Amino acid sequence: MTSLKLKTNINRLFGELTIPGDKSISHRSVMFGSIAYGETRVTNFLPGDDCYSTISCFRKLGVTIEEDDNELRIYGNGFEGLIEPDEVLDVGNSGTTIRLLMGILAGRPFFSTVVGDDSIGKRPMTRVTVPLTNMGAKMDGRKNGAYTPISLRGKRLTPINYQLPVASAQVKSAILLAGLQADGVSTIHEPAETRDHTERMIRKFGGEITRDNQLITVKGGQKLNAATIHVPGDISSAAFFLVAGAIVPNSEIVLKNVGLNPTRTGIIEVMKKMGADLQIVQKDDSSFEPFGDLIIKTSALKGTVVEGDLIPKLIDEIPIIALLATQAEGKTIIKNAEELKVKETNRIDTVVKELSKLGASIEATDDGMIIQGQSQLKGGTVSSHGDHRIGMMLAIAALLCDEEVILENPEAISVSYPNFFKHINYLAK
Repeated sequence: MTSLKLKTNINRLFGELTIPGDKSISHRSVMFGSIAYGETRVTNFLPGDDCYSTISCFRKLGVTIEEDDNELRIYGNGFEGLIEPDEVLDVGNSGTTIRLLMGILAGRPFFSTVVGDDSIGKRPMTRVTVPLTNMGAKMDGRKNGAYTPISLRGKRLTPINYQLPVASAQVKSAILLAGLQADGVSTIHEPAETRDHTERMIRKFGGEITRDNQLITVKGGQKLNAATIHVPGDISSAAFFLVAGAIVPNSEIVLKNVGLNPTRTGIIEVMKKMGADLQIVQKDDSSFEPFGDLIIKTSALKGTVVEGDLIPKLIDEIPIIALLATQAEGKTIIKNAEELKVKETNRIDTVVKELSKLGASIEATDDGMIIQGQSQLKGGTVSSHGDHRIGMMLAIAALLCDEEVILENPEAISVSYPNFFKHINYLAK
């Protein structure tokens, strides 16, 4: 296992960054380009390990994908253009890839097997296999189809009327992708609104989908046509520098062209509620995904409660929100976040364990954590546990530490933000 000595004891961050392309949108641009007819062009594609896993899988399914400097050309031939793969489809560390891919494969008349790394092998797949099996797909896997490897034999699908047991954009998206292939109209009921990138993609590629509050309806048999996609910056990646700018003294950071999809901006809502000096400027709503520039300055922060319908809008940002809370005045409570237990790691446990090593006052609960603010962070040896968001959170925490911090397994960060350390060094120069 490799380790890295992190930058510590920083007294100012200053500068302007262009955040790398959104991971969720990058994944979906490859998938929709592959199942649409014609040449799809994608700019500002995220060159991270997870997104390359998606490209690899669709190439094995017979799709021609050309890449040149974060730009893609995808030559799709509809769902019917996908062919039986000669090899196993390996999604690496990407939960988005495996779950959405299963939705596509469910309706294809061939055999395939999907696998991933050790982390993927521990993540539950029944939440996807159950509705897809109900639609007619044949699936199997370890422990009665609960865990990878998952084998699929796609079938002609019947539509479904399905109540999601958890608020999950990945599960919703898998059902929508299967629903596009079904004989009729499928309906999904969400317990709370989740990120809507898949719905936006369907419309962008010429499909029809309707939403009425928490009820989403899609008709099968639609033909999707190629599109040109510009991927905005990833707000989940921007979140690390929003928090860094708020908690490192004397700081001012401008983040350019960040995606501002309203189903993803929970981090902005929470930071403003806590008193962050955070501005949105140059917002552009004309694209299929809104984006804008963000300015963050060092801020006096107060503790808060993060719960309820806000959780799906910031589920990936909870590790960095926990760090933010260690520097706020008073107590912060995060609850209704059980979904953290089935991410790349059990993020409740890993956040509490690793921030505690650095001197934070933080405790785990069944569905979240409680953080006492205004902690003086010290040094220590910490680990990403192979989880990119834990690794980045700890690197931002180290900026406040007055002793040496060693991060084990820093390479996990390349999953979503290959230039992360380069950007820290630039702002701290």
